Amino acid sequence: MKLRKHVVSAALAICCAFGLRAEAFAADLPPLSHSLTMQAPKPAPALKLKELDGKTLDLAQLKGKVVLINFWATWCPPCRREMPSMERLSQAFKGEPFVVLAVNVGEDPDTIEAFSSQLDTMLTFPILLDTRSRTMQAWKVAGLPTTFLVDKQGRIVAKAIGGREFDHPAIAQAIRALINKQR
Repeated sequence: MKLRKHVVSAALAICCAFGLRAEAFAADLPPLSHSLTMQAPKPAPALKLKELDGKTLDLAQLKGKVVLINFWATWCPPCRREMPSMERLSQAFKGEPFVVLAVNVGEDPDTIEAFSSQLDTMLTFPILLDTRSRTMQAWKVAGLPTTFLVDKQGRIVAKAIGGREFDHPAIAQAIRALINKQR
């Protein structure tokens, strides 16, 4: 456990040191994907975590809304790149039964806030803290970023592994279809 903390701390220090520089080379990186893999609906595992402000958010309380859940970390380059598009998506569906949740894996609030302050866009959706990676394990997340789309009945209906351009029309259309679906 002690070694893991040192490895994570070293990785975070490297990423923070080069974080701004990495964005400068974003044009050289491949484009983010814009697809979700639809799947047969299955009940979503429990998700009850604290937000950055200390409030507890429980996925069970969001039934009746479509929820996009993104597992991420600040040291993950595709995670960093997709955050602004998640905010644009959240804003595009503001006032509708749709919620974006960003589940940060293994980091503390100070690290997350330092990252967020570097973005051109202020993030307004909830950032949840999975400091011990227990929720990540329960959701069987093997790599970051991993995203799930949960329907109004609380079932996982789509998944994506890797970075996404979340405000792409194809993803927005899939979300719109779930919002409009009667059952």
